[in-house]
Amino acid sequence: MSDGSIDLGAARDSVYALPLDKLDPGQPALFRDNAFWPYFERLRAEDPVHYCPDSEYGPYWAITRYNDIMAVDTNHAAFSSEGGITIFNQTNGEGPLPMFIAMDPPKHDVQRKAVSPAVSPMNLQRLEPLIRERAAAILDSLPIGEEFDWVDKVSMELTAMTLATLFDMPQEDRRKLTYWSDVVTAVPGQGLVDSFEHKMSIFVEYHAYFTELWNQRVNEPPGSDLISMLAHSPATRDMSPREYFGNIVLLTVGGNDTTRNTITGSVLALNENPDQYAKLRANPDLIPSMVSETIRWQTPLAHMRRIATQDIEIGGKLIKKGDKVVMWYVSGNRDESVIENPNAYIIDRERPRQHLSFGFGIHRCVGNRLAELQLAVIWQEILKRFPTIQVVGEPKRVYSTFVKGYESLKVIIPARA
Repeated sequence: MSDGSIDLGAARDSVYALPLDKLDPGQPALFRDNAFWPYFERLRAEDPVHYCPDSEYGPYWAITRYNDIMAVDTNHAAFSSEGGITIFNQTNGEGPLPMFIAMDPPKHDVQRKAVSPAVSPMNLQRLEPLIRERAAAILDSLPIGEEFDWVDKVSMELTAMTLATLFDMPQEDRRKLTYWSDVVTAVPGQGLVDSFEHKMSIFVEYHAYFTELWNQRVNEPPGSDLISMLAHSPATRDMSPREYFGNIVLLTVGGNDTTRNTITGSVLALNENPDQYAKLRANPDLIPSMVSETIRWQTPLAHMRRIATQDIEIGGKLIKKGDKVVMWYVSGNRDESVIENPNAYIIDRERPRQHLSFGFGIHRCVGNRLAELQLAVIWQEILKRFPTIQVVGEPKRVYSTFVKGYESLKVIIPARA
């Protein structure tokens, strides 16, 4: 089954044979196996605001259509982010880490404002030559005619370098960011971390590293990196160590997982759609449109969750105060009633930016333009160098309902341009 042209087959038949009230798309194995598509297809058609009474994460509402997701995402008064943004409840002694994406106004607004200059148009203009220089060096170091892992050699490298620059930390430590980001979203017992306790022990090292950076920056004049902005902004300089660390976790995952999985997704999508790859090679001016279409097609974060603050009706269903509500961006981005031919990957779509991948409303991704910039730059540099990149085998996907991404993607570059 591929992302681009969905083969519904036997998986689809089994999903349609289930009683509707048994449908639960929030199963990580479905995402690892790329087998979730028929769940969302059926829910959009038959029950777009769907109650899942007994998932492994407790009861929740699955919101699967574009317009219903927009209605939830843009109504922060009725749908709160407090307490977490993922389907699973982070349960330890102290509860979930505080971070501005999991806050409501006014606190959310002032904390977000503290870090937003790092991804301002002016700062992106300053970063672009550096991103381009690094992208060029990464691509020039790749082997020709030999199989290698694109995720490791390219996607992880570029995004880790950019994030290390935003934190103003040593480049030799950049892969710590990749590792810590993976640990944050890892499901215990699925490879990377053995248990919740193992995960927490890694967090101790992660926390200590960034505490040291805070202590350095707080005693220096204000700088243009994210740590300095948090340490010197009136809105954040007095935050607790836990709240600071929560925001570091947010910035690490937000600045790393999403872009790297879309860079990988772009190579996969173009291989699964060779006509689109040919179109891109013939006209590199399509790169910005291709980038937006890939972000829709990939949807690197599959969902966001909210908690209803009041009884409210969505799509004809009464959602009760206190209910967990999960917006499935990955489904909304394939909504046939809003997006024409949504399962197709079309790099010159009429409205390629019409997607939910960055969210909407007050929590719209603060780094969305940086993500687009990195994707555009890497493809500008790829097209200068390589007539084609060939995927050689199925990707290994992440075991997660939140990060829709790749552990590895084996490729061969047959020749240089």
